[in-house]
Amino acid sequence: MPKHVHLISLLMVCSLWSMPKAANAQALIPHTLQLDATKLEKQGLSLAQEAAQLAQFQQVELALPRARLASQLAPGNDKVWLLLGGLQLQSKEFDGAIASLKKAQSLNPKNGDILFALGSANFQQKNYQAAVVNYQDGLKLKPNDPEGLFDLGNAYYLLGKLPDAIAQYDKAVSQDKKFWPALNNIGLINYEQGNIPEAIKRWQSAVTLEKQAAEPLLALAVALYTKGDRQQGLTLGEAALRIDSRYANLNFLKENLWGDRLLSDTKKFLELPRIQAAIQQRENSSSAPTPRKQPTQ
Repeated sequence: MPKHVHLISLLMVCSLWSMPKAANAQALIPHTLQLDATKLEKQGLSLAQEAAQLAQFQQVELALPRARLASQLAPGNDKVWLLLGGLQLQSKEFDGAIASLKKAQSLNPKNGDILFALGSANFQQKNYQAAVVNYQDGLKLKPNDPEGLFDLGNAYYLLGKLPDAIAQYDKAVSQDKKFWPALNNIGLINYEQGNIPEAIKRWQSAVTLEKQAAEPLLALAVALYTKGDRQQGLTLGEAALRIDSRYANLNFLKENLWGDRLLSDTKKFLELPRIQAAIQQRENSSSAPTPRKQPTQ
């Protein structure tokens, strides 16, 4: 599963959406301009609201300057700083992100989302032990957060603490029965440990929960093909690559925590003529120009 980045909780973004709009400017401007701190803060919150909405649609470049200005106009609001820090993380501005998130934490030490975001900053910089501490601290405040548990599991995974990783993934699933990414990652560990039947079971469960999840579908295809169920493996592999052709890239798979054993078997699988044909077909369909609409007569 992609290295999960717990940036901005949906509840936090929604709370920004509900913030009051900025007051309209007065028609007459007094001779001596006096800054109204309350109005400035409202304008800042309105900008934060716009930034949050843009972030929902992955418009990070448009959201970031609004969030920066919002943090200047509403410097005492921890949610604004968390939003800014999350956007900076998405832009890989790690130093700025950590500074913004620590500012948010100073304003609200009891906000677990801030600690999760700090964990993400350390995780993305491969400082996994520091990320573990951040995630653990965040889970003290939000102990039942499945995404926080999943993030902690990923950090343990990359530290080589596989039993601890599985324990956190299991906790994530216990909190959210439909949290298929955790099932997927347990399968990744099972496969590397040679427990192929258990890996297949986990990936089957993940695919049952989310039929459009390309990753467990491809992993399942490789496992089935490798153990001798070739026809089903090929069929599932074609389906996975139709959903998301990025999974035909071994470097992408490695970034998504696939281990050496699974990568080796996947390399052989991807070289099969039928799978190569599926990859080529997907690439051709992606590069085909969109037909132009005929003008209405």
